[in-house]
Amino acid sequence: MAKPKRKTQRHVLTYMEDAVCQLLENREDISQYGIARFFTEYFNSVCQGTHILFREFSFVQATPHNRVSFLRAFWRCFRTVGKNGDLLTMKEYHCLLQLLCPDFPLELTQKAARIVLMDDAMDCLMSFSDFLFAFQIQFYYSEFLDSVAAIYEDLLSGKNPNTVIVPTSSSGQHRQRPALGEAGMLEGVEASLFYQCLENLCDRHKYSCPPPALVKEALSNVQRLTFYGFLMALSKHHGINQALGALPDKGDLMHDPAMDEELERLLLFFRLAQVPGLVNSVTASPEASCLPSRTPPRVGSPWRPLHHHSRKVDGESDGSTEETDESET
Repeated sequence: MAKPKRKTQRHVLTYMEDAVCQLLENREDISQYGIARFFTEYFNSVCQGTHILFREFSFVQATPHNRVSFLRAFWRCFRTVGKNGDLLTMKEYHCLLQLLCPDFPLELTQKAARIVLMDDAMDCLMSFSDFLFAFQIQFYYSEFLDSVAAIYEDLLSGKNPNTVIVPTSSSGQHRQRPALGEAGMLEGVEASLFYQCLENLCDRHKYSCPPPALVKEALSNVQRLTFYGFLMALSKHHGINQALGALPDKGDLMHDPAMDEELERLLLFFRLAQVPGLVNSVTASPEASCLPSRTPPRVGSPWRPLHHHSRKVDGESDGSTEETDESET
């Protein structure tokens, strides 16, 4: 997967302010090993994308880099769900999201699920890949999609889409998506006119938008489309996924050699730990540096401590045989 070329330096002030806040909140622990080391570890975690783990939603969605990091963390942590072929409900996926971000809003998870399920009930089962790619579009382009929903409603009612007000708040409060009427869901709007409005929106929108050329390509084979049909087209578009840079291609979604190697190493260590006397001989070898210490030294963390209890996900299905379609468009 190609590394995304993100201009993270535009948000240096965001990270500096966050680092200083955490420094002040945890100054007693940090004083044990020094401020310089704290800042080094903090910005290393930003570069590695681990800085968003267990953080509040307002921080997770604060910058494009944070959003990409969260998407990648969610994929890497829970790709075994897809690897095992498990199907989960919207509520179960939301529980997984809350394991990484305890106050992750239910509304965003519902919107992502609606892209996959469309007219189906919200308690239907979804595959991991279907949900993940829909969630990627909804989460990363959230503000843009709110404006697109308003444009779609205006086109259905015959209003001038140029009067749509673009959201200006980044407080994490997401507007309720307009309910689409039956006629709109069945008939949709003219694709060419819809694209013209989206092109104008991208020119003036202050938040992240998918590349207009790729949006045009996604709409090139249809005459009319519904709002959720448009979102589904975005979520399944190979070029848009590559441009965003958070997730691998669908064919490589279940492969993460670096994570697999780390898990195998940890599994080997814990197996050896169950054999008396064997761990000491292993940890004395040159390869011991690759294995985790059984009693790691306590070092102050550059992240805020998590004050919420994680919700346990019930991975068992309800016996339903429903499955979403994972075919490429």
